[in-house]
Amino acid sequence: MLEFLHISYFYGCTMKITRLSSKGQVIIPKALRVAHNWEVGQELVAIDMGDGILLKPKKAFPRTTLEQVAGCLKYAGQPKSLDDFTAAIGQGVMEQWNDRR
Repeated sequence: MLEFLHISYFYGCTMKITRLSSKGQVIIPKALRVAHNWEVGQELVAIDMGDGILLKPKKAFPRTTLEQVAGCLKYAGQPKSLDDFTAAIGQGVMEQWNDRR
């Protein structure tokens, strides 16, 4: 069973301590979930900080159209066709598939 320890420390911040379960699960204390407006199903990004892990909410990229992003990256060369893209994607899939064997 996971339990929490409430510790107050400098700067008036509150720290909560929880335990890692045998299944690798950690419960985020309710006070922290409420403070950050995290609901059930919230996707989090886990970032390795060297001496710990930082959890941040995953933010969806805003919807964009091709017209909004076309040309945002510089490319010097012949334009690629849809067939070129399809072939490159197929090649990438095959390379990853072969690496897993």
